[in-house]
Amino acid sequence: MPVFFKFKNTVLCFVVVLGSLTTCNTKVNVRPPGWNTEIPMVTVEKGIIVAANRTTDYLPLLQGQKVGVVANQTSVVFHSDGYTHLVDSLLSHNIAIKKVFAPEHGFRGEADAGEKVSDGVDTKTGLPIISLYGKNRKPSQEQLQGLDIVLFDIQDVGVRFYTYIATLQLVMDACAEANVPLVLLDRPNPNGHYVDGPTMETEHTSFLGINEIPLVYGMTIGEYAQMINGEGWLENDLKVDLTVVPLENYHHESGYSLPIRPSPNLPNDTAITLYPSLGLFEGTNINAGRGTEFQFQRYGASFLDSTAYDFSYVPKPNFGSKYPKEEGKPCFGKDLSTHSKMQEVSLQWLIDAYQNCTDKSMFFNTSGFTKHAGTPILQQQIEAGRSEAEIKATWQEDLNRFHTVRKKYLLYP
Repeated sequence: MPVFFKFKNTVLCFVVVLGSLTTCNTKVNVRPPGWNTEIPMVTVEKGIIVAANRTTDYLPLLQGQKVGVVANQTSVVFHSDGYTHLVDSLLSHNIAIKKVFAPEHGFRGEADAGEKVSDGVDTKTGLPIISLYGKNRKPSQEQLQGLDIVLFDIQDVGVRFYTYIATLQLVMDACAEANVPLVLLDRPNPNGHYVDGPTMETEHTSFLGINEIPLVYGMTIGEYAQMINGEGWLENDLKVDLTVVPLENYHHESGYSLPIRPSPNLPNDTAITLYPSLGLFEGTNINAGRGTEFQFQRYGASFLDSTAYDFSYVPKPNFGSKYPKEEGKPCFGKDLSTHSKMQEVSLQWLIDAYQNCTDKSMFFNTSGFTKHAGTPILQQQIEAGRSEAEIKATWQEDLNRFHTVRKKYLLYP
């Protein structure tokens, strides 16, 4: 297991190999198998120790148990020259994995957003894979039958409509009903340094937002699991037997570059930092970079006023987007690929696009936008010409209330 020491701006990484110490680079470039080789890799600074690397803390909980694993391509254990998938690591430690549960985008992370994922068999290990983004999104009691424990390890990005936290809650529901303990391996939240955005309203909950939380909630997935349990959000007022294995050397202001794409259309740090803001375009007819290699780093549409912009692009089917919005059409809009780290949800681009829409009746997909925003009010405010400052002022009471609840469950400063 790697041990990391950080002194000011210098990071030293040591890996124990057969009793000896070897050094490794401060950055590791990794690419999950099966991913398009034309897509750039991202890098991770080696200072934070993810829970999956803390094997001595969770292997004893799994030994001698029949284990189900909820995982995808981000579920990895890092080492000096790359990584090993968590499932392969567990099997090498003679952990009896019986089945794998896969979320949206599948076990290897290659399915489009919203594309149904089928059950199957992992060709490498022969393990059965049960989709949680196909016929059912919650494990059935029959599927949990025979399991002694479930291990959950998926990289989140801290945005309410990113579906992995919905999958987490449904897995917790199922485990609570079956009286099966859940162990969660925590990972950093790259958007964990702030809380912002409209709060989900109960009448508009869906798989894009199950609970009344802000768009950006500023918690790791382990902290959020504790909130689900502690706030009584599981069905029938149940609580799951939950163990969160925490991160080391992490705090909410930590910079963290995800080493593996958490989903096909979040290729790099810029896309992830812009996702809370540009993700709102998913509820409109505006293209947000899908069908290009700059997903969630640009926006545009053929029906935006071409005279208002000096940037255009043409979306085409590609890895991660078989049928992008505005496919094959020149899209007029903005390139944000050089944008720096965000400290809040920005509405400036949404408002800009709406104001420059040549036919405003084409802009919103009302049902989809309400599910993403969590409320119909945001659409109404934009249509009424309210400023970003005016709109954001209406969020504050709910955000203050959430901050109070959130404090109870934080594991990191």
